Amino acid sequence: MSLIPQSNREILSVADLNHAARRLLEGEFSMVFVSGEISNFARPSSGHWYFTLKDSGAQIRCAMFRNRNQSIRFTPKDGQQVIVRGKISLYEGRGEYQLIAEFVEEAGDGALRRAFDKLKGQLQAEGLFDAARKQPIPAMPQHLGIITSPTGAAIRDVLQVMRRRFPAINITILPVAVQGEESPQQIVRALNAANAYVDDPFDVILLTRGGGSLEDLWSFNTEPVARAIFNSRLPVVCAVGHETDVSIADFVADLRAPTPSAAAELISPDAGEWLQTFLRYERRMVSLANAEISQQRRHLQHLGNRMRHPGQRLQDFHQRLDDLELRLRGGFRHYLGQFRIPDMQARLLRAIQRQTERARARLNLAAAGIQEPSQLIDAQQRQLHYLQQRLIRQMRELLDASHRQLTRSAEQLNTVSPLATLQRGYAIVSAPDKPTAIVRDALTLKPGQQISARVHRGRFEATVTAVFDDANDAPMADLKEAP
Repeated sequence: MSLIPQSNREILSVADLNHAARRLLEGEFSMVFVSGEISNFARPSSGHWYFTLKDSGAQIRCAMFRNRNQSIRFTPKDGQQVIVRGKISLYEGRGEYQLIAEFVEEAGDGALRRAFDKLKGQLQAEGLFDAARKQPIPAMPQHLGIITSPTGAAIRDVLQVMRRRFPAINITILPVAVQGEESPQQIVRALNAANAYVDDPFDVILLTRGGGSLEDLWSFNTEPVARAIFNSRLPVVCAVGHETDVSIADFVADLRAPTPSAAAELISPDAGEWLQTFLRYERRMVSLANAEISQQRRHLQHLGNRMRHPGQRLQDFHQRLDDLELRLRGGFRHYLGQFRIPDMQARLLRAIQRQTERARARLNLAAAGIQEPSQLIDAQQRQLHYLQQRLIRQMRELLDASHRQLTRSAEQLNTVSPLATLQRGYAIVSAPDKPTAIVRDALTLKPGQQISARVHRGRFEATVTAVFDDANDAPMADLKEAP
């Protein structure tokens, strides 16, 4: 059947006409990209999406079926600017010209997403994401540098976790803007400054901020920030946004954490676990010392049982000497008696007696120099007991010193914390729409301007009624009118 009637007398039904028009449209426009604003968005129970796409001069009906819209990461709403990819068709039931959507993306987000994918592919090809070049994170960092906004929720979460887990870690905050045109340059400068700091060098750098849209997180998807992280000689932990947010900085960093709080958990050791480890080592050292003392005591007892008392041996020697002396005297008397020479007999007996007395004197001198074994054993046992008590005392003093150091470090951390400053009654003033734009000079404000003030607990907004100059203590309006 021809799409166009051959004569005025060839009459088509409405269905035939709409069917022919549909075939013509679908054949002519296979796939198009259309940008516009969504209006009249509807999502019935079927799960299909129906909306109107319009601009300042025209509009078109759109339909996106359930099997297609399930892959879209956001839910469209009226007034939202989007880019729709789809096919031109015609709904034959009502004769309505429409666009059958295959894919929908936010107008700004789509361009950013394409730039994200392009930069990701380029840096991955250069090797910036390789696992082999990533540096290990120290198990016990002494000095942590945090690059983030000083007034955001991320820094409060990180400090709270660090204070709970290991308050002894020294923390330095390097304040930067985490979004906006100046943000990438500030982050790069902070990374370079952290690597160049030598007075109290950092052990690890945490780059973090809270969640937001792709546009809000775009500073962490820029090439200068990615290369600064790659060139850092210090290990960098990146925690940008919520768990589902992924940035180029996450791929380049040495460690990626899903949230700022999770990053603090990964960086800091658990003080409770370390204390239990110290106590376990203490118990083990005491047990080993007691075991060694017991073994040495048993060895001494064994040697004591084997040792014969020197006094008994001296008594045996005395008895043996007396016996030999008596036998010698008796033998010589009998021998000399045969010759009947009384004078020679007496002289020989006196000589033997002198030799015997000299031997006895030497024996007594040797006996006087021998110390009782029981006294030696008692002295060794007293020395062992003293060393055992000294070892236990020194271990306890070491643990007490560690506890005091932990307490002092926690107090120092609380002293330099920006939250402690707010607790003392101070406030951080900024513009309501730019929380990172801190007001440092009252002369930059104008009466009637809205401001936002963050205090220790919560935040409030106010209106400037007057601006004063500290030098004159007069409203700025009066100062301007003065001659």
